[in-house]
Amino acid sequence: MNKEKIYNWLSHDVGIDLGTTNTLVYLRGQGVVLNEPSVVAVNQKTGQVVAVGGPAKAMLGRTPAHIQAVKPLVEGVISDFEIAEEMILYLLNKAGKSSRKFLGPRVVVGVPYGITNVETRAVKDATKNSGAREVYIVEEPMAAAVGIRLPVMEPVGNMIIDIGGGTADIAVISLGGIVRAKTLKVAGEKMNADIISYIRGEFKILIGEKTAEMIKVTIGSVVPPEEHQEMTIKGRDLVTGLPREVVITDSDVREAISQSIETIIDAVKEVLEITPPEIVSDIMQRGIHIVGGGAKFPGMKELLVENVKIPIHIAEDPLTAVAIGTGIILENMEVYKDALIQDEDELPPQK
Repeated sequence: MNKEKIYNWLSHDVGIDLGTTNTLVYLRGQGVVLNEPSVVAVNQKTGQVVAVGGPAKAMLGRTPAHIQAVKPLVEGVISDFEIAEEMILYLLNKAGKSSRKFLGPRVVVGVPYGITNVETRAVKDATKNSGAREVYIVEEPMAAAVGIRLPVMEPVGNMIIDIGGGTADIAVISLGGIVRAKTLKVAGEKMNADIISYIRGEFKILIGEKTAEMIKVTIGSVVPPEEHQEMTIKGRDLVTGLPREVVITDSDVREAISQSIETIIDAVKEVLEITPPEIVSDIMQRGIHIVGGGAKFPGMKELLVENVKIPIHIAEDPLTAVAIGTGIILENMEVYKDALIQDEDELPPQK
């Protein structure tokens, strides 16, 4: 790694939403300045990073044998430490490429609820090795709640559902802490895998992850739309081994992802069942808030209302909620210090 690059960041504190699918970077005073796919392309012969973010994602499934496009985060946690470190370094340098040089900033990183101490330490170490002076960790549902301006530090119940790429976090928050929560490894990428599996089983065609993502975004829904939708996709016939086209409908996609959607709804019910009654009363009055890429899934709001009988609110900008939350925490560290994952050797500075 070129250590000289680590001093090229902007002289602002940095918030990072370190996601399985996308990583967002927030710069203090500027807001969210970067949103890049969490993908790194590596030359296996030399060990050098070839591309990061969008250019690397474009290589998925299209690389020669000696170049591998890698996702360094799996289900919200780091699976390849060195590649994750390279990705964080690249993204932070890209965010501050026009800045003056200085000693590394403070960084707040969002991680899924309930990850282990070892996984938390891996995130902290990878960020520090990329040049950060101080690193603080916050759970993503907490950061998202802060990002959409919920009163998380007050004695009132707030419920948030964060459906991302690798995980879905369902959390009840009050007085700066998570009261009840559940994390599922069922989210956007699992739904992509569901679509691949369904098309393989029903149509005997093999498609790639990018095609599955395109199907989900284009005609995916969890309730029947007003108008029938379909699209033509191309893949490899499993019988002949030759290319073949098939027509996929919105009902095919709903059937493919139905089990994953049902798992998320059941988890929301489970969290509500173990939540203290006074907080449930607050949630019934204030509603449940949805953030993350899954919040934009057509019909998700209506299906949740039907199943839990509680008002559902979709965040105004669900994709940036966690990143904005890390930024707000950075700018108000004293207020939100209890919301951070406490680390005995690195607590926020006391005034």
